[in-house]
Amino acid sequence: MLPATASLPFEQKLACLRRRLGYLPGAVVAFSGGVDSTALLHACRDALGARTVAVTADSPSLPRVELRDAEALARELGVRHVVLATDELQREGYRNNAGDRCYHCKKELFVTVARRRAEVAPDGWPVVYGAITDDLGDHRPGQRAAAEHDVLAPLVDAGFGKDDVRRYSRAAGLRTADKPSFACLSSRVPYGTAIDAALLARIERAEQVLRDHGFRQFRVRHHDRLARIEVGPDELERAFRLREELGRGVVAAGYAFVALDVFGYRSGAMNRLLTEEAR
Repeated sequence: MLPATASLPFEQKLACLRRRLGYLPGAVVAFSGGVDSTALLHACRDALGARTVAVTADSPSLPRVELRDAEALARELGVRHVVLATDELQREGYRNNAGDRCYHCKKELFVTVARRRAEVAPDGWPVVYGAITDDLGDHRPGQRAAAEHDVLAPLVDAGFGKDDVRRYSRAAGLRTADKPSFACLSSRVPYGTAIDAALLARIERAEQVLRDHGFRQFRVRHHDRLARIEVGPDELERAFRLREELGRGVVAAGYAFVALDVFGYRSGAMNRLLTEEAR
């Protein structure tokens, strides 16, 4: 259910966000370097100053290029940044990759923050994360983990959707304002297919091929020995022109077969499998 604030004009949502953050004693921001968490980190820094710390979970599901970008963004914002090694692959529920995989991932992060609280921030500072109202209508089991660990979602509470976050980011001069959406590497794997570090590394190598060729919005979906490439609809024509070169690069990354999805990038494409199985 959408919060009542979702229907407010942007200026009122922004005032609500600033007011809510201003009441906090401090904030530990779960920070991936994506559009939403960067906007939240900026807002926390503006409201709380030095009482803001960014925490990034470093695991095999996070590409090295994304970790480096998160580190750079935290420096640009002048926020203390703590990188915590997490090991969700030690959790059977995560490795099994059922429909609740994201629950186990978020739980690992929140448990790790709690366990290492002394080196992160004072006990009284709540953990906040960048969930937005758009997430409320999708399959997001990580929200359950957040609720269990009393993690706050200030952007949701203030009624922020993706358009609001991008508008805020542009006004603040954040270079993530138009950054394509990103999700962890495990989201490329069909539910029910077991996940391990070698599989995630193969996907990361394959996606680096797309990144090296200058594509902005892309996914390499894993289907056993087949890699299915999704790129933004506006980039499809170029991808078809480069299909042989891309194919050779993805094969070199560890796949036997490569397909280019004619429908292009679709957010949460793997969630469709859950919907179809529920019918």
